[in-house]
Amino acid sequence: MSTTPVQPLPADAKPLSWRNLGRTIATGYVPLALATLVVFVPLLWMMLSSLKAPGEIVTTELALLPKEPSFQNYAEATSTVPFPRFFLNSVIVTAIGSTVKCVLAIFTAYALVFIRFPFKRVIFLLILVALMVPPQVAVLPNYVLIAGMGGLNTYWGIIVPSLGTAFGTFLLRQHFLTLPPAILESAEIDGAGHWRKLWKIVVPVSMPSIATVALVTIVAEWNEYIWPLIVTDHPDMMTLPVGLTQLVNSEGSTQNWGMLMAGSVNQNHEREGRRENHHVGTQNIFGIDLQQGRETEAEVLTTATSAPGRVPTS
Repeated sequence: MSTTPVQPLPADAKPLSWRNLGRTIATGYVPLALATLVVFVPLLWMMLSSLKAPGEIVTTELALLPKEPSFQNYAEATSTVPFPRFFLNSVIVTAIGSTVKCVLAIFTAYALVFIRFPFKRVIFLLILVALMVPPQVAVLPNYVLIAGMGGLNTYWGIIVPSLGTAFGTFLLRQHFLTLPPAILESAEIDGAGHWRKLWKIVVPVSMPSIATVALVTIVAEWNEYIWPLIVTDHPDMMTLPVGLTQLVNSEGSTQNWGMLMAGSVNQNHEREGRRENHHVGTQNIFGIDLQQGRETEAEVLTTATSAPGRVPTS
């Protein structure tokens, strides 16, 4: 009986060959490292700047490390605004809002896939339309409704208007469509109802998709800025993004950037655009003193006029 000799694999086909390793590093690890640096470097700069004195931040000589590291900026930020209360409010709003959103998305997606009822496709089409509508469109109607119901400066006034999640419903619905119908049919033969099939079969096998929806929802709830800013004007009900804006406003025209960096580190997420620009505005609803802004602008113009050779700095 003749046997066919086993042909040796070419050098390029070996998983641990130098060519494959180099290709994996060049196309996988190097782009991943660069993307990590793009995300991490601004956070590192913010943390190091929070340990610097004001003169070390606003300077023409760039220095990464602080000359004399100090936690004075953290002490000033904590004493200026109540960060522990802001943190507690953010935790409460994020925990309740994200949990209710995920549960509603699971229920809605399950009903759209496994329950027969009239106009199911129309409802799903309306959910898709909701994905195309900017959330800012509903700010004014929601504010009028919540204010009329007495929901200003309350937890439920912050949480309730954003409980509907079209994204989570759409994502889970598309995933539920990929589940084998035979599994649910077998459970139905064994006497399982919709409630048991949902929590014993559908949810356990869909945990990766549910975790994705939960992660996106938690990040969105934690970073939500516009709606909490509109419905809260009392420090005891402000969340961390709104509290950081209050820290910016408290500094006026002479900003202590080190303290603002420390407040951003306390908040544990970036607010670069809002930290730099949102202390000058045109709406009283954002808690900004317009007269102070005009006086600051007049002072800058006076300085520029009296000293033509100098560039005024704020």
